[in-house]
Amino acid sequence: MEQVIKVNHVTKIYKIYNDPKDRFREALGIHKERQYHKDYYALRDISFQVGKGEIVGIVGRNGSGKSTILKILTGVLNQTSGDVEMQGKVAALLELGAGFNMEYSGMKNIYLNAAMMRVSKEEIERKIPEILAFADIGDYIHQPVKTYSSGMFVRLAFAVAINVDPDILIVDEALAVGDARFQLKCMDKFMEFVQRGKTILFVTHDVNTVKRFCNRAIWLNRGELIMDGNTDEVTDRYLDFLKSDLSIEQYLAQFVSSTAAGVTPDDYLADAEGIDIAEVCGLTMFDAYGHQIEEIKHGQKVVLKVGYVVADETVEDPLLGVAIRRIDNEYICGLNTKLDNMTIPWKKGYNEVTLIYPCFNLIGGEYYFDAGIFDKTGIVNLDYKARIRNFFVKMDYIAEGIVVLDHEWSVKR
Repeated sequence: MEQVIKVNHVTKIYKIYNDPKDRFREALGIHKERQYHKDYYALRDISFQVGKGEIVGIVGRNGSGKSTILKILTGVLNQTSGDVEMQGKVAALLELGAGFNMEYSGMKNIYLNAAMMRVSKEEIERKIPEILAFADIGDYIHQPVKTYSSGMFVRLAFAVAINVDPDILIVDEALAVGDARFQLKCMDKFMEFVQRGKTILFVTHDVNTVKRFCNRAIWLNRGELIMDGNTDEVTDRYLDFLKSDLSIEQYLAQFVSSTAAGVTPDDYLADAEGIDIAEVCGLTMFDAYGHQIEEIKHGQKVVLKVGYVVADETVEDPLLGVAIRRIDNEYICGLNTKLDNMTIPWKKGYNEVTLIYPCFNLIGGEYYFDAGIFDKTGIVNLDYKARIRNFFVKMDYIAEGIVVLDHEWSVKR
């Protein structure tokens, strides 16, 4: 695939001054041995490439560097270090006001923006009827844009950007502007670009928009690239991070070690020495063919084997339960053997129970299993292992929420 955007080790540093006077002191070289500023890394050694025809969404919290990288790609900002290569005509929709002269009329700004996008005067003059029809702001096109409402302003900016037939479209939070009718026009044009194989790179806080349109996603956090890859996995990981209330370091450490969260029966002594009554010792996941798995594909059959060691055989009719919780501790589903009228084995030493989910239909994201043993009433806790195993559900963008229920649609003709 031809690479039309190349970002190689790009870093952007801003100098932060506690006192405005320090900027002048530093510029004049007063006390050269002293540093008057602190370095703020808006981007830190970012590298990625975008192929022709790819649609890439960039996600991340405020301050993660999303808009900064777009501004560097469009030439609005210069990077501190690193290289950027762009091939083809680039059109950009950045924040309100970028690339517009507020004193100029709308018409003059059309020519100004065209020049910034390296579109010739002759070509833009051929496009003006389409731009005016798309923006639909009437005679205001001859008035200074400082007199425009925000809706008129964005409509004109959008109309210019998408009617110059760019090879690469870069968008920063501007896919849904204006009223509903104008949004329909915008989305129709956007879908036309998608169908024509244009390269599109955009930033949005709406993760579902990324899931709908993108064949790839990039996750930035505090100027660093965290993940770059499959849209659904990257966005699900990003949403899990937001839900987790962990620092990025804690989340990534948990992510790396998540599949090692449980203990398998082979790692545990099968006798009851040192155990009071009973102890859960492991939870292992398998697919329908008996292969051990570390991740779950949405809709697949999942087999759990829960191992436990019994020290006291005199306990009558104990039960075993398994719960699923989301990474933010939301309780998703709890099952136990008493509710399902099943008696578990209870001999001294190692025992095992199998739990089968014929169709694991949770929405994509990170979850974990708890497992516990209780007395026959379900009240007395004999042993409980919270977060005995973390797991990640991989799912294409087919639904939203927590779980995909079996369903069918019908319409009257």
